[in-house]
Amino acid sequence: MGKYDALADLLLEVIREGGERRKKDTNFVPVGISNRHIHLSQPDLDTLFGVGYQLTKTKKLSQPMQYACKETLTIGGPKGAIEKVRILGPARSETQVEILQADCFKLGTTAPVRLSGELQGTPGITLIGPKGSILLSKGLMIAQRHIHMSLQDAEHFGVTDGEQVSIQIDGLRGGTYSHVAIRANQTSELECHIDTEEANAMNLTANSQITIIK
Repeated sequence: MGKYDALADLLLEVIREGGERRKKDTNFVPVGISNRHIHLSQPDLDTLFGVGYQLTKTKKLSQPMQYACKETLTIGGPKGAIEKVRILGPARSETQVEILQADCFKLGTTAPVRLSGELQGTPGITLIGPKGSILLSKGLMIAQRHIHMSLQDAEHFGVTDGEQVSIQIDGLRGGTYSHVAIRANQTSELECHIDTEEANAMNLTANSQITIIK
């Protein structure tokens, strides 16, 4: 029995090493498709839901410590509103609202394409919650497509944090997207983030293969 156990352990080790080797050798990047969503600061969370309110986690996201919440808000613009926009946690230092290009027409506003956290010069928007509302002075944006990765991944792909690359998407409706920002640090997991409009344009799914090209 001990001999069989030893053989099984050896087989598992071979499989594990093979998997790690394939992971390191692959040039493909997994994809995450994002819809409109909101990141809240703690003061704004208190205003919208009540002081001391705790967000309800419903799903872990690919990036460490990030999660989707049960709670949603209404976004209000000069010409219209969008209801049930998902909140992502945890709380941030500043509130940020990421929408789609088509949402600008419904809301009656414009939003620049920005990377997360780059709020300078962005317009504001109204957020409506169950306990109150907020008129933001800034924070509305359309997310620039980007790739999260560790520093080890960056070395593997030959890229650096802040670099702009292009990506090739497979499939009959696939193609190339340029101006894809690399976001490399010690805590990120490898994943390319694209919004639903860009994904639909190239029939992109979570199973699609994305390749970084220079």
